[in-house]
Amino acid sequence: MANVNWDRVAKGVKREQEKMIWRPYGIPTVLDLENSAFHDAGISDRWDIPEKLVVSVAITGAFFRHDQNPNQPLTPGAILDSARDVARAGASTVHIHVRDDEGYNVLSPDRFRQVIKPLRDEFPELAVDGCLVPALDGEWDLMKEVLEAGVLDAAPINTTATYIGDSLFVKPAPIMIEKVRLINEAGAKPEIAVYTDADVSNADRFLFRSGLVEKGAAWLVLPALPGCSPMENPRQMIEGLTRTVSAIRDVDPDAFIMVCAAGRASTHVATLAALMGLHIRVGMEDTYFLWPHRDDRIESNMQALQIGQQISAVTGRPVATHAEYRAMLGLPARHGEASPTA
Repeated sequence: MANVNWDRVAKGVKREQEKMIWRPYGIPTVLDLENSAFHDAGISDRWDIPEKLVVSVAITGAFFRHDQNPNQPLTPGAILDSARDVARAGASTVHIHVRDDEGYNVLSPDRFRQVIKPLRDEFPELAVDGCLVPALDGEWDLMKEVLEAGVLDAAPINTTATYIGDSLFVKPAPIMIEKVRLINEAGAKPEIAVYTDADVSNADRFLFRSGLVEKGAAWLVLPALPGCSPMENPRQMIEGLTRTVSAIRDVDPDAFIMVCAAGRASTHVATLAALMGLHIRVGMEDTYFLWPHRDDRIESNMQALQIGQQISAVTGRPVATHAEYRAMLGLPARHGEASPTA
């Protein structure tokens, strides 16, 4: 410990007459968070963030099987039941993948129809997006079949070249460009999915500057998976998300940005996103962890939705309805129309 000059301290206390300095110029008001006693202009404006919070639920994704999370919905029936439950409980939208009999991701028009048609019939205003990632022979034509049938309202475009875990995941530029064209021709909304901040540059160079995607686009930020934007601690999470969002705003100032509760960051990165005025995607696609600091597994998509609703409550941003989300995304309203079939 340093040597303190206590004699000097004592003289200072005596000089100040054992009192702090306090001059309440605004009396009778002690502290006003909105106004000053010296002028009539406001001094504290409301934050410019969206009033409503979109809470999307990604039902199953392409990654996790029962050996990693025994609660994962894998069959068309289980995926439909889970999507129906969260749609009834107030999810703004749902994101759909379908799996084959072994539990792996598959591009099956029939399985998409089994899941999405009943959802359309019960919830006419519900926007449904889904991943169409043609990785195997023949899947490009299956993707086109799903798009041409009008099954989906929106579909992600992954502008990435990265490792996700031990798997190399690359969307070659010609593939991403042609896929955007097909999504646009089908009357659906392309969603730009980025895993690192470099993916934002890819989207700018190939999609925006080509004119295929207009500003004010829908963006999905999917960090924190192994190989994606690292979020191994709170500092990395805050700095990483802030950097990626800033990069998006530089390219697309009016972007609609949704952040996925992914990897270890899980619920914490979703909470940060809501505090930043962004929107969130929860569910069983992007993680099986509930919290970054524990190993608790997600038990159901309903549980994930309820956490999203708690985030909505504590940030004072009510969850957007099905119709409100459609409007945010620029999708036409639907009021009980017959559902498309695949």
